[in-house]
Amino acid sequence: MANAVRIGLISDTHNLVRPEALAWLAGVQAIVHAGDICKPEVLDTLSAIAPVTAVRGNNDKGAWAERLPLSTTLVIEGVAIHVVHDIADLRLGEAGSRIDVVVTGHSHQPALALREGVLFVNPGSAGPRRFKLPVSAGVLLIEGGRARAELRTLV
Repeated sequence: MANAVRIGLISDTHNLVRPEALAWLAGVQAIVHAGDICKPEVLDTLSAIAPVTAVRGNNDKGAWAERLPLSTTLVIEGVAIHVVHDIADLRLGEAGSRIDVVVTGHSHQPALALREGVLFVNPGSAGPRRFKLPVSAGVLLIEGGRARAELRTLV
């Protein structure tokens, strides 16, 4: 996928933007943040790299966070990407039409799965380490109307 559109996937930063995360996201065309941002400055920092689409997580509080949707769907190069913080809140029927990719966060556990033709991606947590879980992020590569994802352990 040499000419693929690269979409950075990040979640659960909990007010910590690691240099390793910024390096991983360098050069992406867009960034999806799947919630638990905790401070709007995190979005400002990410916006310096590429346009950011973000959803509100359970730890996002205050007027700035209330402006964020609980879920959203964006279409890039013909691929419909639905974003919601907690997979337990996923309501694909409410998303409207076809969904190709679902991006979630919340669990802090990076995961990739293909279910009934839908790619599910949890980039894990790029913020403070929780228990013994990895600090991670991901990238969605879109080319020819198809998407694949890669996850990366950052530290």
